[in-house]
Amino acid sequence: MMNEIGLPRRPGIRRRWLLTLALLLAVALLAACRPATSPDPAWPTAPPATPTATPFDARVLDPLVPTPLATSIVFSTPLTSSLTPTATLEGLQPGQPPLTATLALPVPSVVVSASTAPVAAPLEPDKARSRLGVGVPLNVTDFQFDAALARELGMGWYLDWHIDATPVITDGLEFAQLYAMRRFNLPLRRDLIAEALAANPGALWLAGNEPDVIWQDNQTPEQYAQLYHEFYTFVKTLDPSAQVAIAGVTQVTPLRLQYLEEVLAAYERLYGQEMPVDVWNIHAFILREERDSWGVSIPPGIDVDQGMLWEIEDHDDLDLFRQQIVDFRRWMVKQGQRDKPLIVSEYGILMPAEYGFPPERIARFMTETFDFLLSAADPDIGYPADDNRLVQRLTWYSLSDTVYPASNLVDPKTGELTLLGQTFADYAAGLAEGQ
Repeated sequence: MMNEIGLPRRPGIRRRWLLTLALLLAVALLAACRPATSPDPAWPTAPPATPTATPFDARVLDPLVPTPLATSIVFSTPLTSSLTPTATLEGLQPGQPPLTATLALPVPSVVVSASTAPVAAPLEPDKARSRLGVGVPLNVTDFQFDAALARELGMGWYLDWHIDATPVITDGLEFAQLYAMRRFNLPLRRDLIAEALAANPGALWLAGNEPDVIWQDNQTPEQYAQLYHEFYTFVKTLDPSAQVAIAGVTQVTPLRLQYLEEVLAAYERLYGQEMPVDVWNIHAFILREERDSWGVSIPPGIDVDQGMLWEIEDHDDLDLFRQQIVDFRRWMVKQGQRDKPLIVSEYGILMPAEYGFPPERIARFMTETFDFLLSAADPDIGYPADDNRLVQRLTWYSLSDTVYPASNLVDPKTGELTLLGQTFADYAAGLAEGQ
């Protein structure tokens, strides 16, 4: 016969049970107090319970940035578009060739010198400012993003990687709805989409975020084609005036273009028609494409192990950045999509200062890419309705990120503008004054 806590009634045996239970509890308590073993930084099996704010620990979630090397990295590279590192890295001794990008796939058949792209006529001040956007991460800061901060920066639009029926929209500030095609959002949450559509008619909708990245939306071309069809059909049925943009791939490379071509082919095979895209959308990072390495790995469904083997120092190469935009516009022409707008909905610098990217260097990259994205044009590949400009909108990443903070415009604790935030605000003010 057992008592109410399941122990035999005999006193001697009960004491032994209690002692055993106490020992087991003590062992469990001691184990819980031991430091956790560090996970493999390249490919963890699960994210930590509380993500830390350092860029290197962020690789536990997505290894965009290489792990710290055994020796510290010191760059003395000047702020120019032709970067030659003078760092001594593990496995690279002084006097050896500098870090360069290795091309594992053939480049597009037509390559244009992006640095000499023609320049369109200046935009009217209000129209120029409206094109300048910022990515605003949610729930990671101690301050509240509001219209006052948007005015201080001079931004014209923003996105926060979510959909929202009541976003911050005032004084000409616009909001782009983004519906992530990830597990927590699938199957489509039609009630939430319908609510946001009803409250924001005619809005720009981004159908996913980086489906080509295994730790983002992570969809094979056929899977994404099916999700896009379902999403596009639902949005357009409820609001024909809504503008639907394809999800942005992380960067423009032969691998990412192959991924998009397979998406288009899958859509036509499944639905018997060309995939309808109102707005073309890309991200424009410069990151390594290699399995089991830092960077953005290989798109799901693509059976290769390497693509562009870009190195750390390539991350802010202006020629590589410009060439991505030109290459994508040429690809759009090839697909018969020249008469569609193109937005760059996410780009910036993810590498930390320890890897040779101090704020002053990033500020130079920011202003030079803004100059290019707002003015570059081409009579053969540009958007005819916009004076043949290559890009119609851009989004800097980001307002205030606690995981990849290198490009932050605002301090996540205080809400004060950083050096980059002041650079952004000054640039926007110059646009407003027609400079």
